Amino acid sequence: MNFDPNGVGVSNGNIFGFPVAETAADLVILPIPWDVTASYKKGSSRGPEAILKASTQLDFFHPQLSQAYETRVYMAPISAEWQEINDEFNQSTSAYFQDLETLGERAASDKHRELLVAVNKAHEALTYNLQARVEELLDNGKKVAVLGGEHSTPLGLILALDKQLQNFSILQIDAHADLRNAYEGFDQSHASIMHNVVGRCNNLHKLVQVGIRDLSEAEAQFAHSHPKISSYYDWDMKASAFKGISWDNQCESILAELSNEVYISFDIDGLEPYLCPNTGTPVAGGLSFEQVSYLLFKVVNSGKSIVGFDLNEVCPGMDGDWDANVGARVLWQLVCATELSRRKTC
Repeated sequence: MNFDPNGVGVSNGNIFGFPVAETAADLVILPIPWDVTASYKKGSSRGPEAILKASTQLDFFHPQLSQAYETRVYMAPISAEWQEINDEFNQSTSAYFQDLETLGERAASDKHRELLVAVNKAHEALTYNLQARVEELLDNGKKVAVLGGEHSTPLGLILALDKQLQNFSILQIDAHADLRNAYEGFDQSHASIMHNVVGRCNNLHKLVQVGIRDLSEAEAQFAHSHPKISSYYDWDMKASAFKGISWDNQCESILAELSNEVYISFDIDGLEPYLCPNTGTPVAGGLSFEQVSYLLFKVVNSGKSIVGFDLNEVCPGMDGDWDANVGARVLWQLVCATELSRRKTC
């Protein structure tokens, strides 16, 4: 790969400005511009484009990965068709979200039933198309990641991996449990992604949630009673830190829950809010950038294999590119951890 790691970043249409085509890539990132079910704040559908633009501003030395700039990663073009579909639905659902607050969910759902059916149908098509695309890439020996968009977007990727793997785990970094069932009338809501995953995946060993600090009573009960879910709540992790338990020791506990093959699902709101102030549903508390990076590479250095990942809920701000800048750097950490995992298994 002809790339100057010490030169100025080149905007060539690919992530990080790396001169890599899909055919030569080891890792393919699929951007999904979709945030239709986000009700509190829109904007994550523009996350992939904003991260792509910010990615060339990074430097590419990495302390954990030698010659990290040689990573062969390719990001597919952002679908203008799905962006248009997304934007049209966002216009038509604005009245529905207003009615949810004034009429309640049952009355609003009855009033907008045809619209909800149309959104759910389109969302299922999005998931089906993504799953088929991922299966093709996996058959060609690629590792695959999804760059959202809202957190509902990677379901097709996870379902494709479930068909190929026998015993994989999901490490979810998130402020929210995302264990609601068909939230606000949307079968694949961003708040339902992990409920859909544990319900539809046959080969899931365990869902390990880290940083959770905002969830409903029903979600807490569901997580507590489900044999395949372990939740590391932010308040418990902070209490452990206050008592002198190191982050390394807490990471050891998390790793003990995971099988050898690990998928990482990273909602940017798992971080402290100052790192992602424009994300759709920010929550006080959270993990530092350094804590997450430490955990990612501890997964790899423990001998476990990263089989794929997603990054979602990055919303570009109106007054600068801080969210996109942090999002690009989180993506770089995920890419480097995945590449290190690949190199260890070659």
